[in-house]
Amino acid sequence: MQVSTKFTIAIHILVATEYFNNQKMKVTSDFLSMSIGSNPVIIRNLMLNLKEEHLIEIKRGPGGISLLKPLNEITYLDVYKAVETKSTDELFKYHEHPNIECPVGRNIHQALEDSLDEIQQAFEKELSLHKVEDVYDNVLKQLSLEKVSKQEEKAHAF
Repeated sequence: MQVSTKFTIAIHILVATEYFNNQKMKVTSDFLSMSIGSNPVIIRNLMLNLKEEHLIEIKRGPGGISLLKPLNEITYLDVYKAVETKSTDELFKYHEHPNIECPVGRNIHQALEDSLDEIQQAFEKELSLHKVEDVYDNVLKQLSLEKVSKQEEKAHAF
């Protein structure tokens, strides 16, 4: 199983929105596309997904985007469901046409169902334990380390 880049890009969108709004900067899809290094159309599509899940608000023109929830209330599961799947989708997809004449083919879906449901529940539970605020805090921590490192470089230059 592999989660697409939509998940990490969406978290990037949320964290960057919080960070740059706190810096009193206007956050737009074009601005975010430069931060993320991705096409603005991809960013706009993900922004629409986040908007549909009531995580962000998009104001056209001079408004930019803003968060509708604090980052400590947004879980990885919220983001995952917004951009990777809809809440009614199952994590694992079954092949559609197993041969019902085959004893394995006619029973494979039922044989997999319980364990795959259990795995999906565990995955979703784990995602729900992590908050986007933790990513934001880690970005701030990295920025602080960068600042200290630059100060040390300046001190050693003399």
